Amino acid sequence: MHMTLRQLTLFKAVAQHLSFTRAAAELCLTQPAVSIQIKQLEGHIGMPLFEQIGKRIFLTEAGQELSAACGDIFARIDALETALNELQGSIKGQLKISVVTTATYFMPHLFKAFSQRYPQVYFRLNVTNRTNVLERLSNNKDDLVIMGLVPEHLHVTAHQFLENPLIVVASPQHPLANQSHIPLARLAQETILIREVGSGTRLAMNRAFAAQNLELPTEMELGSSESIKQGVIAELGISVLSRHTINSEINTGTLKILDVEDFPLKRYWYVVHFSEKKLSLVTRTFLEFLLNHASEAIQQVYQPIIQPKATTTQSVL
Repeated sequence: MHMTLRQLTLFKAVAQHLSFTRAAAELCLTQPAVSIQIKQLEGHIGMPLFEQIGKRIFLTEAGQELSAACGDIFARIDALETALNELQGSIKGQLKISVVTTATYFMPHLFKAFSQRYPQVYFRLNVTNRTNVLERLSNNKDDLVIMGLVPEHLHVTAHQFLENPLIVVASPQHPLANQSHIPLARLAQETILIREVGSGTRLAMNRAFAAQNLELPTEMELGSSESIKQGVIAELGISVLSRHTINSEINTGTLKILDVEDFPLKRYWYVVHFSEKKLSLVTRTFLEFLLNHASEAIQQVYQPIIQPKATTTQSVL
């Protein structure tokens, strides 16, 4: 078989998207150019790699085998690139990171600050919920993962690198918006918008309520911080969110922080990897950057996020 890396790259993109059109757009090629290369690849292999059913395409059995082989081939090429960069002492190459969705509000600013120091490093960022992040961590799919609650069932090393205060927010028109020293028991009487089961924020809320023998109301569950923010703005209820997620809404006055006793809840962001994992030079450099410069970099972007209100705090970790 006379397959080329170019053909495998095109096949990998089509297999990932199950669409010639989206693969061509991703690679900045025309769809006919991609189709021609896939046809040539199928000629080398001697079997079709895709089959069309209706308007959808699917991998054939041969396509599935080749897709698995591509994973091995490109992983080995990435490892080779990393090894060569290590030998040269160069801080360059790719860095694969998975983050929980809430972290997307601040991680791009950290990527920018790091890239200004090391412009030859490029990021491959995967954004997903906590459950999927834990799955990726278990399967060693990333160099590092960013999360707010460290798993206890995995043998990992976790580094605390940034404060993550949780605060209670409401619409400015909410009856509690101008009250002081609101007891947590009073919140239990309100409609509280919460994240899905397994979310780190929801786990923290459960612990805070349980500490006062209260039950967290669960009648309104939304799947992301962004949908919760919009729900609070629409006066569907109140919620507990990471202070990192609401900077623009606080500045524009569309959300208001409630003065609730025992809030903010003091939590932290962690960068996590398997304890036995051998970290590349690029990974070690980014990890050192997070530990030594993350707070400073975030303060330069939006200082109020690192300075929560001066009220009594309670650790929920």
